[in-house]
Amino acid sequence: MSDNTLFHRRRSLTAPELATIPWIAVLTPVERQRAEEDLKISDATPGEYLCRTGRPVTYWFGVVDGLLKMSSDNAEGKTMTFTGVPPGGWFGEGTALKRETYRYNIQALRKSMVAGLHVDTFHWLLDHSIGFNRFVMNQLNERLGQFIAAREIDRMTNPDIRVARSLASLFNPVLYPGVGAALRITQQELAYLVGLSRQRVNEALTNLANQGCIRVEYGGLRVLDLHALRSNLFL
Repeated sequence: MSDNTLFHRRRSLTAPELATIPWIAVLTPVERQRAEEDLKISDATPGEYLCRTGRPVTYWFGVVDGLLKMSSDNAEGKTMTFTGVPPGGWFGEGTALKRETYRYNIQALRKSMVAGLHVDTFHWLLDHSIGFNRFVMNQLNERLGQFIAAREIDRMTNPDIRVARSLASLFNPVLYPGVGAALRITQQELAYLVGLSRQRVNEALTNLANQGCIRVEYGGLRVLDLHALRSNLFL
Protein backbone atom coordinates (compact mmCIF):
# COMPACT_ATOMS: atom_id res chain seq x y z
CA MET A 1 0.00 0.00 0.00
CA SER A 2 2.79 2.41 0.87
CA ASP A 3 5.29 0.37 -1.13
CA ASN A 4 4.38 -0.62 -4.69
CA THR A 5 4.73 -4.32 -3.92
CA LEU A 6 2.22 -4.15 -1.07
CA PHE A 7 -0.07 -1.96 -3.14
CA HIS A 8 -0.10 -4.37 -6.06
CA ARG A 9 -0.86 -7.34 -3.79
CA ARG A 10 -3.87 -5.69 -2.17
CA ARG A 11 -7.34 -7.21 -2.26
CA SER A 12 -10.68 -6.85 -0.50
CA LEU A 13 -11.13 -8.45 2.92
CA THR A 14 -13.04 -11.66 3.48
CA ALA A 15 -15.86 -11.82 6.04
CA PRO A 16 -13.64 -13.55 8.67
CA GLU A 17 -10.94 -10.91 8.15
CA LEU A 18 -13.46 -8.09 8.55
CA ALA A 19 -14.64 -9.70 11.80
CA THR A 20 -11.16 -9.18 13.31
CA ILE A 21 -11.30 -5.38 12.89
CA PRO A 22 -12.27 -3.93 16.29
CA TRP A 23 -13.74 -0.61 15.13
CA ILE A 24 -16.07 -2.07 12.49
CA ALA A 25 -18.65 -2.97 15.15
CA VAL A 26 -19.07 0.66 16.30
CA LEU A 27 -20.16 1.89 12.85
CA THR A 28 -23.70 2.37 11.60
CA PRO A 29 -24.76 0.29 8.55
CA VAL A 30 -24.09 3.20 6.16
CA GLU A 31 -20.69 3.93 7.74
CA ARG A 32 -19.78 0.27 7.72
CA GLN A 33 -20.63 -0.10 4.05
CA ARG A 34 -18.38 2.87 3.21
CA ALA A 35 -15.53 1.41 5.26
CA GLU A 36 -15.85 -2.14 3.93
CA GLU A 37 -15.87 -0.92 0.32
CA ASP A 38 -12.62 0.96 0.92
CA LEU A 39 -10.71 -1.47 3.14
CA LYS A 40 -7.94 -3.48 1.49
CA ILE A 41 -5.58 -6.16 2.80
CA SER A 42 -2.13 -7.21 1.67
CA ASP A 43 0.53 -9.69 2.75
CA ALA A 44 3.80 -8.21 4.02
CA THR A 45 6.90 -10.40 3.83
CA PRO A 46 9.51 -10.52 6.65
CA GLY A 47 11.65 -7.38 6.58
CA GLU A 48 9.28 -5.51 4.26
CA TYR A 49 8.42 -1.89 5.11
CA LEU A 50 4.84 -0.65 5.24
CA CYS A 51 5.74 2.91 6.23
CA ARG A 52 9.01 4.81 5.97
CA THR A 53 10.13 8.02 7.64
CA GLY A 54 9.41 11.02 5.42
CA ARG A 55 6.79 9.41 3.21
CA PRO A 56 3.28 10.93 3.09
CA VAL A 57 0.45 9.06 4.77
CA THR A 58 -2.00 7.32 2.42
CA TYR A 59 -3.54 4.62 4.64
CA TRP A 60 -4.43 3.92 8.25
CA PHE A 61 -3.10 0.44 8.93
CA GLY A 62 -4.10 -2.51 11.10
CA VAL A 63 -2.61 -5.95 11.68
CA VAL A 64 -4.92 -8.87 10.93
CA ASP A 65 -2.20 -11.47 11.46
CA GLY A 66 1.53 -11.36 12.10
CA LEU A 67 3.85 -8.95 13.92
CA LEU A 68 5.22 -5.51 12.98
CA LYS A 69 7.91 -3.27 14.47
CA MET A 70 7.64 0.52 14.84
CA SER A 71 11.03 2.25 14.99
CA SER A 72 13.07 5.28 13.94
CA ASP A 73 16.72 6.00 13.21
CA ASN A 74 18.55 8.92 14.82
CA ALA A 75 21.27 11.10 13.27
CA GLU A 76 23.95 8.65 14.40
CA GLY A 77 22.21 5.78 12.63
CA LYS A 78 21.05 4.13 15.85
CA THR A 79 17.64 2.49 15.67
CA MET A 80 15.14 3.10 18.47
CA THR A 81 12.24 0.65 18.61
CA PHE A 82 9.04 2.20 19.94
CA THR A 83 6.82 -0.85 20.04
CA GLY A 84 5.68 -4.01 18.33
CA VAL A 85 2.27 -4.21 16.70
CA PRO A 86 0.58 -7.62 17.15
CA PRO A 87 -2.77 -8.81 15.69
CA GLY A 88 -5.71 -6.49 16.26
CA GLY A 89 -3.53 -3.39 16.47
CA TRP A 90 -4.24 -0.31 14.36
CA PHE A 91 -1.62 2.42 14.19
CA GLY A 92 -0.75 5.77 12.60
CA GLU A 93 -3.97 7.57 13.53
CA GLY A 94 -2.02 10.66 14.65
CA THR A 95 -0.20 10.85 11.31
CA ALA A 96 -3.45 10.23 9.43
CA LEU A 97 -5.25 12.94 11.41
CA LYS A 98 -2.66 15.55 10.45
CA ARG A 99 -2.08 14.15 6.95
CA GLU A 100 1.63 14.56 7.52
CA THR A 101 4.66 12.46 6.62
CA TYR A 102 5.63 9.48 8.75
CA ARG A 103 8.13 10.08 11.55
CA TYR A 104 8.82 6.38 12.01
CA ASN A 105 9.31 3.14 10.09
CA ILE A 106 6.93 0.19 10.20
CA GLN A 107 8.50 -3.14 9.26
CA ALA A 108 7.18 -6.70 9.24
CA LEU A 109 9.09 -9.01 11.58
CA ARG A 110 7.38 -12.04 10.06
CA LYS A 111 4.91 -12.75 7.29
CA SER A 112 1.92 -10.58 8.16
CA MET A 113 -1.52 -9.71 6.85
CA VAL A 114 -2.07 -5.96 7.07
CA ALA A 115 -5.30 -4.09 6.35
CA GLY A 116 -5.46 -0.49 5.23
CA LEU A 117 -8.16 2.16 5.24
CA HIS A 118 -7.49 5.07 2.88
CA VAL A 119 -6.83 8.33 4.70
CA ASP A 120 -9.73 10.03 2.89
CA THR A 121 -12.16 7.41 4.22
CA PHE A 122 -10.53 7.70 7.64
CA HIS A 123 -11.40 11.42 7.67
CA TRP A 124 -14.89 10.76 6.30
CA LEU A 125 -15.56 8.45 9.24
CA LEU A 126 -14.23 11.09 11.65
CA ASP A 127 -16.68 13.58 10.13
CA HIS A 128 -19.68 11.23 10.27
CA SER A 129 -19.25 8.62 13.02
CA ILE A 130 -19.41 9.29 16.77
CA GLY A 131 -18.43 5.68 17.48
CA PHE A 132 -15.38 5.92 15.24
CA ASN A 133 -14.32 9.18 16.90
CA ARG A 134 -14.48 7.55 20.31
CA PHE A 135 -12.41 4.62 19.08
CA VAL A 136 -9.72 6.91 17.66
CA MET A 137 -9.68 9.04 20.84
CA ASN A 138 -9.14 5.91 22.95
CA GLN A 139 -6.37 4.85 20.57
CA LEU A 140 -4.60 8.19 20.90
CA ASN A 141 -4.89 8.16 24.69
CA GLU A 142 -3.50 4.63 25.00
CA ARG A 143 -0.78 5.35 22.44
CA LEU A 144 0.42 8.34 24.45
CA GLY A 145 0.77 6.18 27.54
CA GLN A 146 2.52 3.50 25.49
CA PHE A 147 5.15 5.88 24.14
CA ILE A 148 5.82 7.36 27.57
CA ALA A 149 6.35 3.82 28.85
CA ALA A 150 8.60 3.07 25.86
CA ARG A 151 10.89 5.96 26.81
CA GLU A 152 11.05 4.63 30.36
CA ILE A 153 11.86 1.11 29.11
CA ASP A 154 14.64 2.45 26.88
CA ARG A 155 16.35 3.95 29.95
CA MET A 156 16.09 0.82 32.10
CA THR A 157 19.24 -1.12 32.82
CA ASN A 158 17.61 -4.24 34.28
CA PRO A 159 17.09 -6.62 31.33
CA ASP A 160 14.35 -8.61 33.09
CA ILE A 161 12.29 -5.46 33.65
CA ARG A 162 12.86 -4.34 30.07
CA VAL A 163 11.57 -7.65 28.74
CA ALA A 164 8.65 -7.68 31.19
CA ARG A 165 7.49 -4.16 30.34
CA SER A 166 7.93 -4.74 26.61
CA LEU A 167 5.80 -7.89 26.86
CA ALA A 168 3.16 -6.04 28.86
CA SER A 169 2.90 -3.40 26.13
CA LEU A 170 2.10 -6.11 23.58
CA PHE A 171 -0.82 -7.31 25.72
CA ASN A 172 -2.60 -3.95 25.87
CA PRO A 173 -6.30 -4.94 25.51
CA VAL A 174 -7.27 -1.52 24.06
CA LEU A 175 -4.56 -1.23 21.42
CA TYR A 176 -4.27 -4.94 20.63
CA PRO A 177 -7.62 -6.64 21.29
CA GLY A 178 -6.72 -9.53 18.99
CA VAL A 179 -3.93 -10.87 21.20
CA GLY A 180 -5.83 -12.19 24.21
CA ALA A 181 -3.68 -14.02 26.79
CA ALA A 182 -1.34 -15.72 24.31
CA LEU A 183 0.98 -14.23 21.71
CA ARG A 184 2.78 -15.97 18.90
CA ILE A 185 6.29 -14.54 19.03
CA THR A 186 9.81 -15.96 18.84
CA GLN A 187 12.66 -15.06 21.16
CA GLN A 188 14.48 -13.44 18.23
CA GLU A 189 11.46 -11.29 17.37
CA LEU A 190 11.18 -10.21 20.99
CA ALA A 191 14.90 -9.45 21.02
CA TYR A 192 14.41 -7.10 18.04
CA LEU A 193 11.65 -5.27 19.91
CA VAL A 194 13.44 -5.03 23.26
CA GLY A 195 16.89 -4.23 21.91
CA LEU A 196 18.68 -7.09 23.68
CA SER A 197 20.39 -10.24 22.48
CA ARG A 198 18.31 -13.37 21.97
CA GLN A 199 20.32 -15.11 24.70
CA ARG A 200 19.58 -12.36 27.23
CA VAL A 201 15.90 -12.36 26.29
CA ASN A 202 15.82 -16.13 26.79
CA GLU A 203 17.31 -15.71 30.26
CA ALA A 204 14.76 -13.02 31.13
CA LEU A 205 11.86 -15.17 29.92
CA THR A 206 13.11 -18.06 32.05
CA ASN A 207 13.23 -15.78 35.09
CA LEU A 208 9.73 -14.43 34.41
CA ALA A 209 8.39 -17.95 33.92
CA ASN A 210 9.94 -19.07 37.21
CA GLN A 211 8.17 -16.18 38.92
CA GLY A 212 4.83 -17.27 37.47
CA CYS A 213 4.39 -14.19 35.27
CA ILE A 214 4.38 -16.01 31.94
CA ARG A 215 4.41 -19.49 30.46
CA VAL A 216 6.56 -20.17 27.43
CA GLU A 217 4.63 -22.28 24.91
CA TYR A 218 5.39 -23.70 21.50
CA GLY A 219 5.68 -20.80 19.08
CA GLY A 220 5.04 -18.09 21.66
CA LEU A 221 4.10 -17.37 25.24
CA ARG A 222 1.12 -16.89 27.54
CA VAL A 223 0.80 -14.14 30.15
CA LEU A 224 -0.29 -15.40 33.56
CA ASP A 225 0.14 -12.19 35.59
CA LEU A 226 -0.07 -9.01 33.50
CA HIS A 227 -0.05 -6.80 36.60
CA ALA A 228 3.29 -8.25 37.67
CA LEU A 229 4.78 -7.59 34.23
CA ARG A 230 3.70 -3.96 34.45
CA SER A 231 5.25 -3.54 37.90
CA ASN A 232 8.27 -4.81 39.79
CA LEU A 233 6.42 -7.52 41.67
CA PHE A 234 8.61 -10.27 40.23
CA LEU A 235 11.84 -8.78 41.60
